[in-house]
Amino acid sequence: MQLKSCCIYSIGVFSILLLISGIVLVLSNVFPLLTQSLVEKEVVLKNGTEAFEAWKNPPAPIYMQFYFFNLTNPLEVLDGDRPAVVEIGPYTYREYRPMEQVDFQDNGTKVAAVNTKTYIFQPNMSRGPESELIRTVNIPAMTVMEQFKDQPLIANLIAAYMRSADEGLFSTHTVGELLWGYEDALLKALKTLKPDLDDVFGLFHKNNGSNDGQYVFFTGHQSYQDFARVDTWNGDRSLSWWTSDECNMINGTNGASFHPVIAKNETLYMFSSDLCRSLYAVYEEDVTVKGIPAYRFSPPSDVFANHTVNPANAGFCVPIGNCLGSGVLNVSPCKQGAPIVMSSPHFYQADEKYVQGVFGMRPQKEQHQTVIDINPFTGIIVQAAKRLQINVFVEKIPAVLVSEGVFKEMTIIVQQNVVVNIPFLFIGLAIILGGVFMFLMCRQKVPEVSV
Repeated sequence: MQLKSCCIYSIGVFSILLLISGIVLVLSNVFPLLTQSLVEKEVVLKNGTEAFEAWKNPPAPIYMQFYFFNLTNPLEVLDGDRPAVVEIGPYTYREYRPMEQVDFQDNGTKVAAVNTKTYIFQPNMSRGPESELIRTVNIPAMTVMEQFKDQPLIANLIAAYMRSADEGLFSTHTVGELLWGYEDALLKALKTLKPDLDDVFGLFHKNNGSNDGQYVFFTGHQSYQDFARVDTWNGDRSLSWWTSDECNMINGTNGASFHPVIAKNETLYMFSSDLCRSLYAVYEEDVTVKGIPAYRFSPPSDVFANHTVNPANAGFCVPIGNCLGSGVLNVSPCKQGAPIVMSSPHFYQADEKYVQGVFGMRPQKEQHQTVIDINPFTGIIVQAAKRLQINVFVEKIPAVLVSEGVFKEMTIIVQQNVVVNIPFLFIGLAIILGGVFMFLMCRQKVPEVSV
């Protein structure tokens, strides 16, 4: 009887100790700090780590979706009317983007690599085949006229050729041709004057199965906050296209990875060779992606604001003093002089004059905003959508918009949740044992006293 009572009281004492321990651990934040410390040390780009394997060859599928604006009133536009367009898409491609030619440097503190991208058409995720026809701006003609506008003799020869060949401001080509390239008659004719001229044009010509140059990244070995941060691109630590040192800076990662333990008040920097510049994103809201908690970051309107709104953007006015409105970026200096202007789809966050300048623009935050959903503990991107629109600077007629989406999830997030919840497991176990103790005490028989 005494042994049974001893066991019952032991259970009661143990449940109280577990409860106290659980509460102390929760208040002291021991396990979250411990797991945070472990992640900061383990998330490093080095052979054998999960972080390195995910960085080298992303395990989750990545898709590039293209939407085109088909021009419906070419004759009216030539008469000076506002262009009217209809959005057609998506045309979806599976994107493979492994890191290749990986070379560790400086005792493992840096790693060099090229990011080769290959695109495979996905018919079941597209509105139609690559052979569908799109009428849009004749970009090769616009580029050529821009390049030779200060050489009257050549400009007149080009104009004469275009008239004889019945080639005008607009052209019709298949989706595949517009994206990956087609032999252009005007460029072919000009090749006799300029032998080094490429007579094949495509918005992503030579981009399939190729890379944008060599990157050197910090591995995070010295500081977890340096994880995957770009040190140099093609051997340079800064760009040369813009007119200020600040605008020419290469900041942050390449946008595919971020450091672990991200705070809501952080500004995430990234370099985009597509945009020929660095940009940044700020916290917007908490989200959950298939049960995984994440912080949503997105570029604020200041990133592409006019210099009158954000003076730091004055360096993006090229040539010096030639500033466009908010929400658009003239990237012709880094696109071989082609009159290309980048923006968000449907001129989201751009000046209203751009939206009103083209009939068919319907900017919506949910569809046209660039977002990055990141698990704050690991820094892993669980879902992202990079949305860009490529415009041709001819009466501000848009050409094509691009949407790149990715969904990733890693088991490390689940493991983190289990470890952080250990104190609560203690508390739960303590309550259960306490219940057992009370049950046993109630059932314990009181010894009878004989008279």
